[in-house]
This record gives sequence, structure tokens and C-alpha cells, in this order.
Amino acid sequence: MKSKLTILSIAIILFNSCSTNKYAATNKIYKKQVKKFAKLLSEYPVKDSSGLAYSADWVGTTNLSVRRPNFVVIHHTAQNSCEQTLKTFTLTRTQTSAHYVICRDGTVHHMLNDLLRAHHAGVSKWGNDTDLNSSSIGIEIDNNGFEDFTVQQINSLVILLQRLKSTFKIPTANFIGHADVAPGRKVDPSKKFPWHQLAQNGFGYWYDTSGIKVPENFNAIHALRIIGYNINNEKNAIQSFKIHFVQNDSTKVINENDRKILYDLIKKYQ
Repeated sequence: MKSKLTILSIAIILFNSCSTNKYAATNKIYKKQVKKFAKLLSEYPVKDSSGLAYSADWVGTTNLSVRRPNFVVIHHTAQNSCEQTLKTFTLTRTQTSAHYVICRDGTVHHMLNDLLRAHHAGVSKWGNDTDLNSSSIGIEIDNNGFEDFTVQQINSLVILLQRLKSTFKIPTANFIGHADVAPGRKVDPSKKFPWHQLAQNGFGYWYDTSGIKVPENFNAIHALRIIGYNINNEKNAIQSFKIHFVQNDSTKVINENDRKILYDLIKKYQ
């Protein structure tokens, strides 16, 4: 009798915990969408829209896997609470999302399977990649853009990045910010974000200008392009570079110290 009561108690607790989840309704939408993708992937013969004349006998390869992310793009939410961001990402009309949201207390919400495409980067470019949504993990940190990031947030972020880097073999150079991939359009994460600390942990590169002598013919704008920046608008590229690497300078011009930084960085990013 006691064991039956224990089982009943556990069942009641589980039921209550599920029924009190305020996102139960939108979680159902998530499951429905994932099932739709699963159905699409299981269809055969494989359907596409190229319009070619295919063989009547369909042959499916036995060697396949899911596509894996190769970049991590970090954002700040530009909102005033974690709850506000979670709501934004569960409203279908917003069409915005991220794989992870990190709250001020360090709580991490894993909102989307790492192998699925989130809508976080928008129109973006880094190096030759012109669709970061399709090749990256998006991480949003609860921050309105004007405040310091909390110790708890950065601790959780570092742990998360360690797992992602190990799981997907993401190169050190491929941990970047939204401002990096969308110059002039985005400025997140803000100048308060500790990129240097992340680089010390193996997520992105940093510079050391001690003893650096820059050649007279060094082209700083080309260096920005080598690192990955879209230089179609040079001033916007410079601004994004400084948000990441020279956070105490809001100008959109390259000075001699910036040239030293860029000269050292391109050795790492090449």
C-alpha cells in the first residue's frame, strides 16, 4: 500500500509540474513543428524543387547525418527581463528565436535543438558565409544593452561554450558576436561584453600589441576582411571591430593602435 501511495504521489507531482508550465501551449507548437520536419525528412523518393528529370528508380544513400553548426553567434537580448525574451521567442508573429537564452541569475534555457536552424542572425555575413542562421548556434544573454553582464551569466556561458566547442568541434575563431556579422545593423553584445575573458578560455582570439611593428604598406581594411568582417561599408566594419576588440573607443576611424591590433589579429585568423 505504501509503495502504491508513493507512486501516486510522484504521479501527482509530475502532473502538477507539467500543468503549471506557462509555456505548455507553445511547447506543443514546438513538438508539432519538429514532427513536421521529421515527416519531411522521412519522405521518399526525396522531393526537391530543381525540376530535373530523375531516374524512375529512386536510390537512397545509406551514408548520411544531420548538418552541424560551425559558428556560435552571441547576442544581448535588448530587453528588460528573461521572461520578456522567452515570451518574444514563443510568439510565432515575431519570427525570432535562439538556441539558448541565459538569464541574469545564470539559468540557461535551451529553446531549440542545436541541429535545427534558429532565426537569430538575420541578414548576416562573416567571411564567405552569407547565412549565419544556417551554420551557427545562437545564444541570447539577458541584457538591455546598457548594463554589465552578471558573473553568473558569464560562468554559465563559458560552461555552455565548452560543451558546444567540444561537441561540434567549433574552431576557436568562430565564436563571434551579432555585431560582427551584421555591421551597422546590430551592436550586440554591447561594449560591456567580456570578449577578452572568453578568448582566454578558447572562444575567439585576442591580441597582444607589445613589440608589434606594423609595416608601412599594411592595409587595415583588408585586415578586417581577413578576420571576417563585411567591408562593403568600411565605417560600419570599423565600428563592429571596435565593439568587439577596442571597447573604449566609439570612433569609426582606424588609428595607429588599431593597426597594431589588426596586424597581430590577422596572424591568428588567417
